[in-house]
Amino acid sequence: MSAAPAPAEPELSVVISCYFEELTIDEFHARLSRTLEETGRSYEIIFVNDGSADGTWERLEAVFEKDEHVTAVVDLMKNSGQSNAKTPGLKFARGRSVVMIDSDLQLDPEDLPKLIAKREEGFDLVSGYREERSDPLMRKLPSKIANVIMRRASRTSIRDFGCTYKIYDARLVRAFEFGPFKPWRPVPVVSMAQRIAEVPVAHHERKVGKSGWTFSKLFAYNMENLVNVSDRPFQLVGLLFMLAGTVLVLRLGAELFLDIRILRQVTPGLILNVLAVGVLLILGVLSLVGEFVIRNFLLLQRKPAFVIRCVRSRVDAARA
Repeated sequence: MSAAPAPAEPELSVVISCYFEELTIDEFHARLSRTLEETGRSYEIIFVNDGSADGTWERLEAVFEKDEHVTAVVDLMKNSGQSNAKTPGLKFARGRSVVMIDSDLQLDPEDLPKLIAKREEGFDLVSGYREERSDPLMRKLPSKIANVIMRRASRTSIRDFGCTYKIYDARLVRAFEFGPFKPWRPVPVVSMAQRIAEVPVAHHERKVGKSGWTFSKLFAYNMENLVNVSDRPFQLVGLLFMLAGTVLVLRLGAELFLDIRILRQVTPGLILNVLAVGVLLILGVLSLVGEFVIRNFLLLQRKPAFVIRCVRSRVDAARA
């Protein structure tokens, strides 16, 4: 392995968040470094410990000491979630392309050359997709729902949003100026990419530990993406209610003035069903409104998405 430090502007910045990865960091780092060396591209690696309470941070410090291509390691005070944890890593990324991959060895670092080759064809974003996903049903089901929501939110047809194996044009990432009060989110970034490609990647069962993505966290993530479905998320709901009201007015008018009938005869059972559906729709809309209100309140409170405990770096943060 080369002992030379990464250049001022490497071709690739690999940003990795780690959560209870004490037993996989060394193997992951060795395989990733070997793969990056074989590509012949200049690179840097940035690790973020997402509040792991095991020996993950100590292993990252050891990796930092022995590999000068690891330009920064960041330790967060508390588990902040995968997307939030990537944000401080992005602050140190100087490369022309930003690579993201998990360190739990469910994804193969050896697949990286396929993504790099596609990126060099001129694509703004290259996303891996898991052809045969090795996850339990309780992970796959909410992930499928999230994929539908995120495709709609980003106005793209990416088949596997949940696969974190991606290469971004760094200009896309930096344009959003992510930080503790505006943490990393892939959907808005993807929505600004015009040239997108996908390549298949291998996926394996998790070797050790368990995923930080619980069902409740996946549900919360889906809700967050749902409120970001469009710039005007209640237009569709408003349109549906207007159409329903129009049909009701037409029905009443036809019954009063014309010898025709729109829809079936109104019965107590039909009225009860309509009321039940209406109540459920109203509750759903109120839930979305509440989600918006809470998020705006949190933004006003200026609560950071993460707090850094310690940083070891060979360079200054790209953007303070």
